[in-house]
Amino acid sequence: MFNSVLIANRGEIAVRVIAACREMGIRSIAVYSEADRGALHVRLADEAWLLGPAPARESYLNIEAILRVARDHGAEAIHPGYGFLSENAEFAEACARAGIVFIGPPPEAIRLMGSKTAAKRAVEQAGVPTVPGFMGDTRDGRKLEREAARIGYPVMLKASAGGGGKGMRVVQSAAEFAESLAAAQREALAAFGDDSVFLEKLVIAPRHVEFQILADTHGNVIHLGERDCSIQRRHQKVVEESPSPALTPELRAAMGEAAVRAARAAGYVNAGTCEFLLDSDGAFYFLEMNTRLQVEHPVTESVTGLDLVRHQLRIAAGEPLGLVQETITPRGHAIEVRLYAEDPANGYLPSTGEVLVFEPPRVPGVRVDTGITAGSEVSVHYDPMLAKLIVAAENRPAAIERLRAALDAFAVLGVATNIRLLRAIADDADFQAGKATTAFLETHDMSAATQPVAVTPAILVAAALWETLAAPKASENGRPFNPWSRAGMNGSAGGGVRRFRYRTGVDDHAVTVTSATDGSGYTLTVDDAPFAENAPVTARLDPHTNQLTLSVGGSQENYYLARRGYDVLVSAHGTSYTLARPRPLTVESAAHHGDAATGAQSLVAPMAGTIIKVNVAEGDAVAAQQTLVVLGAMKMEHAIVAPYAGHVRSVRYATGDVVPGGEVLVELEPAKE
Repeated sequence: MFNSVLIANRGEIAVRVIAACREMGIRSIAVYSEADRGALHVRLADEAWLLGPAPARESYLNIEAILRVARDHGAEAIHPGYGFLSENAEFAEACARAGIVFIGPPPEAIRLMGSKTAAKRAVEQAGVPTVPGFMGDTRDGRKLEREAARIGYPVMLKASAGGGGKGMRVVQSAAEFAESLAAAQREALAAFGDDSVFLEKLVIAPRHVEFQILADTHGNVIHLGERDCSIQRRHQKVVEESPSPALTPELRAAMGEAAVRAARAAGYVNAGTCEFLLDSDGAFYFLEMNTRLQVEHPVTESVTGLDLVRHQLRIAAGEPLGLVQETITPRGHAIEVRLYAEDPANGYLPSTGEVLVFEPPRVPGVRVDTGITAGSEVSVHYDPMLAKLIVAAENRPAAIERLRAALDAFAVLGVATNIRLLRAIADDADFQAGKATTAFLETHDMSAATQPVAVTPAILVAAALWETLAAPKASENGRPFNPWSRAGMNGSAGGGVRRFRYRTGVDDHAVTVTSATDGSGYTLTVDDAPFAENAPVTARLDPHTNQLTLSVGGSQENYYLARRGYDVLVSAHGTSYTLARPRPLTVESAAHHGDAATGAQSLVAPMAGTIIKVNVAEGDAVAAQQTLVVLGAMKMEHAIVAPYAGHVRSVRYATGDVVPGGEVLVELEPAKE
């Protein structure tokens, strides 16, 4: 076994590999970018070394820098995690030339399965069914458009060199083809350095089912059962579970055997995943093979009891698998959901900034894999996934119940998250019945998860009591600040009374807190109405976690709170609230009236990012819904479109410029009648 392993990655997967190394007595070596100096994986590793600046190309994708650290610090092997260089055949070859073991498949297998066209040809020869399409090696747009017409719309454009939803576009008609092709090629080039794409017939509303593979250097290849990853958004998986509610024992056996044949056809070694589309008639088609550890591997670990990272390390060290297919007997049910920093009220665009509170549920049957803690920074440079929440139980209904409870107990403040969307999915009747397809989020109304939740009096009370108890000040005589003393009451002569004002949306709220003279609790009013009249109210604050326990008549509720600027942030039952505090009036805010009189509209960047393309210039006439600017952020493209027909008043940035979130990109004025 290895004495030392370098982890060429960041975030939760780096933390996961470090944990496995520690259990096995292997020295872990982390690498990091300048943006990740204080990251959790850096703090947990046995040692950590700087790669370079924040952009991935200068750090986590810098092969020479990674190998230099490995050589200089005695790494015997490199674990690539997922993403970044994990499916890069050149990196695997460079490791071999440097005499360092690459913990993954051989370069030839990566290269074969990394080309979706070559992969499909290889598995077809092994008798694995594939989706009809066009695999020709061409970048000729006219040729591709003719092939799309031959296959029949709708079709799917896919990047040949990679997966993860990058470089993928659904094309419903010939009218959409040229623009979709250009966007897919741009995204593929940015993500993989290769803009080649291929075509597949779009299978309507299939299920996405994948099989986990383990293969050693001694010719042993087995599968560990399936994961159903059908619920996706923007081709990124949101929910994964095992076993799939759609598979019969016979279908499971057939798909598992096909996955093993595909792996053997590729000469595969180490952990990998064969992905399939499953239609409503039970027909399945090979989609692709991910030549790495999957994000959702904890689901398989939960139902098999196997540690996949440990097996990766053992296989890479040349040890035999020690498992046979007949011994793999999954038990119970496991579900994983991906917690993203993204804003539901803003089209689920990524949310960046400091994580002020991060408190995952700590209960039996729940696992949280994460690379962040309170104080971590969510950067524009990397994927916005905060954590993976994995629940396991004896059956699927029990797992769903545990998932709902765990989401309610998860508290994140400082960045927006998709927790309410995940909770809405868990509550959905079709999901609970096991009827999800890849079109689930398109065909089910999840709009309630994007709407503001009404603020209850209890939320306002929790905020007021937290402000009262948190961040104590020093009094003039040096003793701890007592908010109930006359000196602590903002000059109040009454003693023991504090008043707070909050705004939520367009509503203003007032909370008055009065302490009992004997210190036994509080009397409160919210918007001039008594709160919990005739019931004793007490509060207890944990200053380390910012958890406030509010007790009303003996009934307790927990809240997490934080301050961001003037605002107070509250998390309760998986929902986050922003309570705006009064701002001091400035000359600018008093004088600013906006552009309402002119009808002009400023189109702003929804997040920090890089300008990929500018389609208009000052003075241009534009149509409603025309794409004006394409912004790249967190490995995705975001179109800034005209809300109405009009004329471009100004364009503030050019292609290649880096812009902060909220910055004005284009000023637009309506067309004159």
